Amino acid sequence: MSNILFVFEGEKTEDQLVNSLTKFFFNEKTLVKCAFCAEIYQLHKAISDDNDLDTFTLLKEIPQNKEILNDYNRNDFAEIYLFFDYDGHSTLADDDSLEKMLESFSEETESGKLLISYPMVESIKHLSDGVDFKLLKVKAKENIRYKKIVGSECDSKYLQFSKYSKEIWKNIVENHLRKMNYIVNNQFDIPTDNYSQSIIFKNQREKYINIDSTIAVLSCFPVFVFDYYGSKTIGILS
Repeated sequence: MSNILFVFEGEKTEDQLVNSLTKFFFNEKTLVKCAFCAEIYQLHKAISDDNDLDTFTLLKEIPQNKEILNDYNRNDFAEIYLFFDYDGHSTLADDDSLEKMLESFSEETESGKLLISYPMVESIKHLSDGVDFKLLKVKAKENIRYKKIVGSECDSKYLQFSKYSKEIWKNIVENHLRKMNYIVNNQFDIPTDNYSQSIIFKNQREKYINIDSTIAVLSCFPVFVFDYYGSKTIGILS
């Protein structure tokens, strides 16, 4: 049983990203991808309303997943990972609820491990020679049309996931891992240890959200890869 289930908030952007990422990682694994087709806060409500509802059953009942998951049951997957956006401007947004979700969904071998991108999946390409990524933050509680901001600010080589080379991925992974370390430890260096999603979010709240209603831009995908491969992560891309 080496199957891994990837759960995305949407059906398109994350799928394109992961198709590019898996050219260099996880090619020894069988990945199955599906979508929740709603925000993280709706997942929280669904789970909270039914204490006996398990993640896989919930996903299998979503119409868009019926064909994808039809021949699987929970025991077919060694690990479940859920990739969601922070979506702080959502009318359903609730930082306390998200903190509880990160504590509840912290084991990939059980209910699943939840990973959050700040503010959303497009943060992975918010890199440019003209942007200080270490200090890059955006408003957390307003609809700032972030996709448009990224499209205008990122270097052109980051625009299309399908064209990412190993060198581009190496630069992305290194920058986001440095940023994770900066958020937690105030050090913009490649970390030696990974940090839980709960710790990252608590630091986002204490250093950004509670201070000036911003969040530090950070993608969960490089953080996930580092969590999975540890110190070998950068070497795989070298």
